[in-house]
Amino acid sequence: MSAHPYSPAFEVGGFGFVSGALSIDADGVAVGGRTEAIDAAMTRLSERLATIGMTLSQIVKTTYFVTDVSLRDEANKHYEATFSEPRPARSFVEVSALPYGATVEIEAIAHGRK
Repeated sequence: MSAHPYSPAFEVGGFGFVSGALSIDADGVAVGGRTEAIDAAMTRLSERLATIGMTLSQIVKTTYFVTDVSLRDEANKHYEATFSEPRPARSFVEVSALPYGATVEIEAIAHGRK
């Protein structure tokens, strides 16, 4: 994968803004399967948060971009398993395509340090 002209995550004023994390493996290859793709995107999101010293538990808002809106049920189950209540706000948007052949991309806003 080539370098990109943006930060994977950026912290300012106690907020962490995380660029979209794709459903790719550590080598940049799209992960197949529905729940596997969601897991991979969340893993990449967690890695990006770590670059600014934050964790998934600090997320206050996510936006999911998916190439198939029917992934919503799997995403909801995954959200319930990943985040405790009160869970972060979330938007869920279907798009025609994502980079690298990915099927899921998750961006997030986090707040505070632990």
